[in-house]
Amino acid sequence: MTTATILTVARAEALFTSRLATGSQPTYDTVEEAIRIAVRAHRGVRGCAADVAGEYGDHPESAAPRMRWARRLVEELYDARRGRARRRLAWALVA
Repeated sequence: MTTATILTVARAEALFTSRLATGSQPTYDTVEEAIRIAVRAHRGVRGCAADVAGEYGDHPESAAPRMRWARRLVEELYDARRGRARRRLAWALVA
């Protein structure tokens, strides 16, 4: 089991509320844009969280797989990006 940061959770909730199709494999840039649009459309991260809660109440059978998809995608894309940034920093410190 992984421990999510608050930022990972917020990104996953925003992605959950986006128009991207569950199960799709969008690029980092596409996910980043979808998250920005969702946060604006829902008037912030709290609005995204409220809509996620509503979907779990109304449609738990489809909400759970969508959140698993959103969380996995956010973790994969942002962790990979963070890993590249750490490697660049490590090389900068060596040089």
